[in-house]
Amino acid sequence: MADKENPMRSIYVERLVINIGSGGEEKTFNNAKALLELITQRKPSPAFSKKRNPAFKISKGQHIGAFVTVRGNQIEPLAKRLLDAVDNKLKESSVTDNSVSFGIREYIDISGVKYDPKIGMLGMNTNLSFKRMGERVMLRKRKRGVVGKRHRVVSRDAVKDYMKRHFSVEFV
Repeated sequence: MADKENPMRSIYVERLVINIGSGGEEKTFNNAKALLELITQRKPSPAFSKKRNPAFKISKGQHIGAFVTVRGNQIEPLAKRLLDAVDNKLKESSVTDNSVSFGIREYIDISGVKYDPKIGMLGMNTNLSFKRMGERVMLRKRKRGVVGKRHRVVSRDAVKDYMKRHFSVEFV
């Protein structure tokens, strides 16, 4: 009998989050929102400070960045464009259990995005979160079930293998 892989052990990208920090400056915050909307065609959400930091002139509740969360079918084409901006090369340290994080120094490295003098030069952080099939059993409202820890944690090796197969990423 041929060995079949258990479909419940397969992993997928749950969400892609792009984040641009602006510090306490309102102009940079507005530019970050405009840039995220240009890249993703989605409305960005503001990130607020949780505590005050007088060294950076940041007060509690102030806008300190903007982010966009992408889910579903739109993840793959956007992730390919973002990974292409870093030449499909990531550091080993950018991979953790359940996620991959990497930064893009300048948005003009992303294919299809041109320099806008109003926005200026901004970089961004990108995070891909991974999940396994069947985790909804633990999260749903009715007939909730227990999902073991081994099923919830996607190992670093599984994440690296997925990135190599689906996005042709090379780890340095």
